Amino acid sequence: MSSSGGRIGNVRWLMVFLVFAVAAVSYLDRANISIAAPRLKADLGISDVQLGMVFSAFVFGYAFAQPLAGRLADRFGPYRVIAIGIFLWSVLTSATALIPAGYAGALVALIAVRAALGVGESIIFPAGNRLVAAWIPSHERGLANGLIFAGVGVGAGIAPPLITSIMLTHDWRVAFHVTALIGLVALAVWMLLAREKPASHPWMREAELEHIRSDRITQAAETGGLAKWRTIVLDRQVALLTLCYFCFGYVVWIFFTWFFTYLSEVRGLDLKASGLYAMLPFMAMAVGSSAGGWISDGLAKRFGKRIGRCGPAVLGMGLAAIFLAAAMTVADARLAAVVLALGSGSLYLSQSAFWTLSADLGKSSAGSVSGVMNMGCQLGGATVAALTPVIAQQLGWNAGFLVAAAAAMAGAVGWLFIDADAGLGARAKPRLAPAV
Repeated sequence: MSSSGGRIGNVRWLMVFLVFAVAAVSYLDRANISIAAPRLKADLGISDVQLGMVFSAFVFGYAFAQPLAGRLADRFGPYRVIAIGIFLWSVLTSATALIPAGYAGALVALIAVRAALGVGESIIFPAGNRLVAAWIPSHERGLANGLIFAGVGVGAGIAPPLITSIMLTHDWRVAFHVTALIGLVALAVWMLLAREKPASHPWMREAELEHIRSDRITQAAETGGLAKWRTIVLDRQVALLTLCYFCFGYVVWIFFTWFFTYLSEVRGLDLKASGLYAMLPFMAMAVGSSAGGWISDGLAKRFGKRIGRCGPAVLGMGLAAIFLAAAMTVADARLAAVVLALGSGSLYLSQSAFWTLSADLGKSSAGSVSGVMNMGCQLGGATVAALTPVIAQQLGWNAGFLVAAAAAMAGAVGWLFIDADAGLGARAKPRLAPAV
């Protein structure tokens, strides 16, 4: 049987596209607050440091719900839990806009709503990874995860021009209601076109089903039992992935939380220009994520998983560190935005490797494994959201980005010690993975 996607069928790639679209909407709903920040702060009477607390509330809610979200996806299936997640985060996005101006408890209300929003959004990626484990053969997972996480860049990239255009004609509250409505549309599409397992999709051909089931790792994901939490938490590879993803999260969340403020208030770009240039890092993420996944699959097929998965991760995070540090030496605001965008795109060359390895490692517990790993990423995000304005006040904004550059380099070094061939619970000897 040919491995050509055209002859086999492409329903599995439809599922990847649907998760990509849901990921884009989720990041549109979480990035909207950083774009609306200047107007929202004035309306609700909060400071930069208080806004950092709000950002951190979302990320902490998102982070600590990750393992549970992954376990729910493993136990009840990604189709249902993703649908519930979309509904919850759409409702909570609108709830954010209902906090009245001048309300004395605005900060507390905002923290509570954004923390709950984080819990609602925690479902998407662990559940998406569980879906990938069941639908996508191992040798195609690099590209599949690369495309899914391109949705992060697309959603976050659409947010600046969409939110700023609405704020220019209406206000930030209308912008939040519009993004909530987009989420409900995404929910309807998901429920109509997605299915739990390959065999249950009405468009699935027998040839494609055989192609999916022929992969040993995919078979294990469909038929295996759930791993114990102790096995997952104490696994050396899971711990390394989690630590490296903490570093990744520290870097990427500086773009999701403070980048728009940095362009508008520090670099002096007006609202329209900030909305335009704030798109660049997220568009670079979309390109870097897709390219990284494609490169990873190609290298893994030719040289094995250690080079194919670990190599792009080491290279991507290392380049991100260099670009972030270099951007701090650039005087022109627009050129600095371009260099920072190169840094975010480089960082996302590593994104697919995290999720491909966690799916391969976890198999039927891919949701739980990736939930633990992603908790590390989000704790990194919570740290940078709260710490960056403090660093900026004490040492300047350049120092905040230089700390992020150091985190990226630490993540690159950590990837040298990850064994892409180890199984969950295996006592593999530590060895260095070659960089590419």
